[in-house]
Amino acid sequence: MFDALADRLESAWKKLRGQDKISHANIQEALREVRRALLEADVNLQVVKDFIADVETKAQGAEVLSGVRPDQQFIKVVYDELVEVMGETNVPLAQADAAPTIVLMAGLQGTGKTTATAKLALHLRKQDLSCLMVATDVYRPAAIDQLVTLGKQIDVPVFEMGSNADPVEIAREGVEQAKAQGVDTVIIDTAGRLQIDQDMMAELIRVKEAVQPHETLLVVDAMTGQEAANLTRTFHEQVGITGAILTKLDGDSRGGAALSVRRISGQPIKFVGVGEKVEALQPFYPDRMASRILGMGDVLTLVEKAQEEFDLADAEKMQEKILSAKFDFTDFLKQMRLLKNMGSLGGIMKLIPGMNKMSDDQLKQGETQLKRCEAMINSMTKQERKDPDLLSSSPSRRRRIARGSGYKESDVSKLVSDFQRMRAMMQQMGQGGGFPGMPNLFGGGGGMGDPYAAGSRPTPPGWRGYAGGAPAKKKKKEKKKKGFGTL
Repeated sequence: MFDALADRLESAWKKLRGQDKISHANIQEALREVRRALLEADVNLQVVKDFIADVETKAQGAEVLSGVRPDQQFIKVVYDELVEVMGETNVPLAQADAAPTIVLMAGLQGTGKTTATAKLALHLRKQDLSCLMVATDVYRPAAIDQLVTLGKQIDVPVFEMGSNADPVEIAREGVEQAKAQGVDTVIIDTAGRLQIDQDMMAELIRVKEAVQPHETLLVVDAMTGQEAANLTRTFHEQVGITGAILTKLDGDSRGGAALSVRRISGQPIKFVGVGEKVEALQPFYPDRMASRILGMGDVLTLVEKAQEEFDLADAEKMQEKILSAKFDFTDFLKQMRLLKNMGSLGGIMKLIPGMNKMSDDQLKQGETQLKRCEAMINSMTKQERKDPDLLSSSPSRRRRIARGSGYKESDVSKLVSDFQRMRAMMQQMGQGGGFPGMPNLFGGGGGMGDPYAAGSRPTPPGWRGYAGGAPAKKKKKEKKKKGFGTL
């Protein structure tokens, strides 16, 4: 989503390279590039004007540190301003002093509000908070059925009274049932509406007055661009909201909504939807989003994704196998599947500093090679997966695997030889032997290549200006400890 914006901003940094210091004269061209980048990203016009004015003032007043180039210093100023515009810190969901916490979901038609309701319920359930979803959308055909289906998928109950009941009464009864059952959080899914539909807006106000929610979240489609901020402001003025959930942030929207909502509406973005899957909801961290926009990656989000998938005990066992060179194809297959559970390869790579420069073709080739490796490993016997050396000395085994997977014997041979070199390298790293050249395990006919090969490792722009986000708050309870596995 932010690729075009990141490319535009990088061209702005180039305007300052080779300069001795930041001055009014030499930052004007860079500021024009930043202004153009933000406008093309569909950022609200007033936000752009204020942003550029603040950056110009701060850049000229900033002291250039020794060893830091002017372009790097300018990037740091832009980074700080981006964080300030988007809200500076993550604003967590409010928690009531006495359960249940009531969350009212509002939004226009077609913004993905019902799906966002289920995503939020799953997010809270992962924090060991019990939830009840309440279906008050009696107007859209199958809206109640959709929420019930999603509830079964994520194992969260849904309260509904059919499509003939009054939405206000459904909401009130749902909250009463949650209180009776001792549920931690009630999430009320309301009907989608239009700004100009005053009857529907009045109904939303009546629902809010009836249940007195602790949070009123507006679900905003990132594809609406500049209008997203105005929508948030309008809903806030008429209904009174406490925050926004920005959906479809993984699509081809230009990102302007993320930069506009807080400044124009005054209300924070609390969560972002980054995919169609019900697991694809993330808390919104302004500093992490600014890092992604500037091509610095988002390591903290990557680690959090990994923590959701990797078990600490498994990670320790894997470490022991690596140190003793017993890491086998079964382990490798498990790691590949865990990697897939974290999301698409492209989405993961964009979180790694510097990797956002990989082209779509390279990412597609990488996805293809992962599938290719998986197919060949699936054609191996349990004994062959456990002891890769069997394949090195047996052409007949490699031919059988090639026929079973639909690839050539040379592909299998390359997989085996690359795996053995990777295993030796991992053992050497684990024993403090440094970082030798990474074998291209995904090579052999258009692989991803080695991103760390000499002269090819990309450098994030303005890396010195990176300021990582704060670690996520510790959960109240943990069913089992989790850690960062071996990828």
